[in-house]
Parts: sequence; structure tokens; C-alpha cells
Amino acid sequence: MNVKKTLLIELLNAGGEYISGSELARQLGVSRNAVWKAVKSLENDGYKIDSVTAKGYRLSSDSNVLSKEIIILKNKSKKLGSEIIILDEISSTNNYAKELAANGAAHGTVVIAEKQSSGKGRLGRKFESPPGIGLYMSVIIRPEFHIEFAPLITSVAAVASAEAVEQLCGCDVGIKWVNDLYMNGKKICGILTEASLGLEMNMLDFAVIGIGVNVRSFDFGKELKSRVTTVEDASGRIISRNELCALILERLEFYLDGIKDRIHLDEYRRREILTGNPITANMGNQTIKGFAEGVDDNANLRIMLDNGKEFILSSGEANLCRIIK
Repeated sequence: MNVKKTLLIELLNAGGEYISGSELARQLGVSRNAVWKAVKSLENDGYKIDSVTAKGYRLSSDSNVLSKEIIILKNKSKKLGSEIIILDEISSTNNYAKELAANGAAHGTVVIAEKQSSGKGRLGRKFESPPGIGLYMSVIIRPEFHIEFAPLITSVAAVASAEAVEQLCGCDVGIKWVNDLYMNGKKICGILTEASLGLEMNMLDFAVIGIGVNVRSFDFGKELKSRVTTVEDASGRIISRNELCALILERLEFYLDGIKDRIHLDEYRRREILTGNPITANMGNQTIKGFAEGVDDNANLRIMLDNGKEFILSSGEANLCRIIK
């Protein structure tokens, strides 16, 4: 038996209540000294454990360690999270996940990093990934649906992530077409989906869904603070990155299972913040201006141009869109 791992699970199952050292020793079948050593080992791993005389131990709600054990315990999805890999640092979780997928990694494999040195955003832009602040995760899926549904994956991930954040912090989360989440007018999350096509079967060989959420309170500096925030700064609530990961996996599986029926689109449209506003959109070297009319059934953005013609901006070729103020 791994005393440290079992102790962590017992503390998690306690739901924030204290458990005495003697009770933990009884449950684990070890000495109180062994419990104490396991507590110290968990603290050395970065877990924050409250210890009070005559009460015992509890896992602090402010503990900020990414934990495979906690995610597994909280995860209610059936297949997503079947394998979880947590890394201290990687250049990009998406790149690492794509390599795993190309070498046969199973559907539902999740790669999470404490820090990304070269986090990826759309169109080659860098996604800032400071250590200990965010949830930087990539999920490998091997879809059984036709390739025509592939452009919907990013919008599915956006709704799943928005719902997970809302459930934990209790504040509204908006979606800026097609792949960014916003709170209080500032970005908290970016999503990047990359796929490998299996053209012979008209299906994806695999897709990697990269989700980066700014979670913990952080000062991004003068350049970014007008545009970027974190869930904790926007909501005033401390949330667990592990619980957030588990909730995202649960909601992502739910909406992926219903992608053929587009069950996510009503929620996506309700949250989408460009609709109803004059916008600009960059198309390569061209900038178009118009009025965002809404999102169609393929998650494309419908734009009424200044000349009166309608333009459909595909989610597969999404470029930077901004509201004209």
C-alpha cells in the first residue's frame, strides 16, 4: 500500500473536515508516526495541509498542486481522463499530446502541464502560461463521428469549459467566437483544436483539444492586464485547478457525445459576445468590417458587411475578430 497516496484520498474524501491522526492511522492500518511522515511528504510535494492539535489534519482548500489522484477522484466522465499525464514543464501540451496520439495514445488521454514554455494560441500566437497560475491541458480524442462535424469541436470545448468555470466560481462566462472565454470583458481562456485526418474513412484519425484557463490570481503586467484576467481575479473566489479539470472533462464528454445533434449550440449562442455588435475581422492581409448577426449550425460566424452582403466566416479559418467601439 502507498501510504501517501491513500492518505491523500482519505483527506479528499473528508470534504474539508479534520481527521485525527489516530483515526487516519486506524483507517490506513499504520502507525501515527507513519501518518505524520506521509503528511510531511505530501507537504514536500506542494500540498497545503492544515494541522490543528486535537482536531487532526485536513487538505486546505487553498492547496495549489495539480494532482492526478484528485482529478481522477473528481472526474465523472466515462472515457475522458482514462490516462492523465501531469508534467512540470513542457513546450506545449498540444505538441506533446499530438506526438502521443500519433504513437497510438488512447482516446481520452489528457496531458496537463504546470508550465508551458511555448504555449500555442491560434494563428501561431503565443499563449502566456506562467507556472502555478493556470490549467493548461490537452485532451486526445478519437472521434467516431463523420469528418463534417470536426469544425464543431472547438465550439463544443468552449461551452464545456465555460460551464465548468461557471459551476465553480458562480459568475457568468462569455464566449468570443470562436475559441476564447471572457469574464468581465477580459479573456480568461483560449482553446486550440488540432486534428489528424483519416481521409479514407471520412473520419478524424484523432484530434487534440488544447484548453488553457487562467485560474489563480496573477498580475499579467501593464501590457496584458487591460485584456487578460484570471477566474479568481474576476470572481473573487478561490477555485481548484483539479476540480476545474475534472469538470471540463465531464462536460466535454457530454457535449462530444451529442455533437451530431449539435446539443451545445444553444448554449454557445447564448454566451457568444460578438453577436449583435459591429466588428472587424482579419482575413489574411484583408480586414473586413460588418455586423455580427450570429452563429450558424456549423459554428460559423454570420457577418453582414457594410455593403449589405452576408459573409460567412468559417470556424475552420477563424481569424482575429474584435468589436468596434
